[in-house]
Amino acid sequence: MPGKAKVLFLCTGNSARSQMAEGFLRHYAGNEFEAYSAGLEPKGLHPLTVKVMQEIGIDISGQRSKSVREYLGYINFGYLIIVCGDAEQKCPTVFVGVNKRMFWPFDDPARIEGTEEEKLAAFRRVRDEIDLKIREWLREMNVPIQNAPLAQSDL
Repeated sequence: MPGKAKVLFLCTGNSARSQMAEGFLRHYAGNEFEAYSAGLEPKGLHPLTVKVMQEIGIDISGQRSKSVREYLGYINFGYLIIVCGDAEQKCPTVFVGVNKRMFWPFDDPARIEGTEEEKLAAFRRVRDEIDLKIREWLREMNVPIQNAPLAQSDL
């Protein structure tokens, strides 16, 4: 019996978008997939990323920001999902050990300047967009969602 498919979510800083995607995939389909995230230039897990995920009941506080170099040549991924335009431009077009490469661009909430509430609003918006995309992809793959959707933007 084959093991779980491995999915790597990649962005530039591995501080927000890829971390959220890893958390959602683990939450919704951890029985089908091994979820990973990494960055081309890791910047650390953003505290607002942890906060907005906790708001919907997903604890990613144990995740850490990692360089893609930690995985290259060591793990074969069924899927590489790039979640930012910068990483898409800088990432090699051929990734050894990757079966399928996808591009799901999301805005970087860590770049938003303004009040704490404005920043939180940006993180929540991106969180909900990623949530919807992950659930849409799982439906396309005919993978049952383990846990009911938690974000306010439920389909």
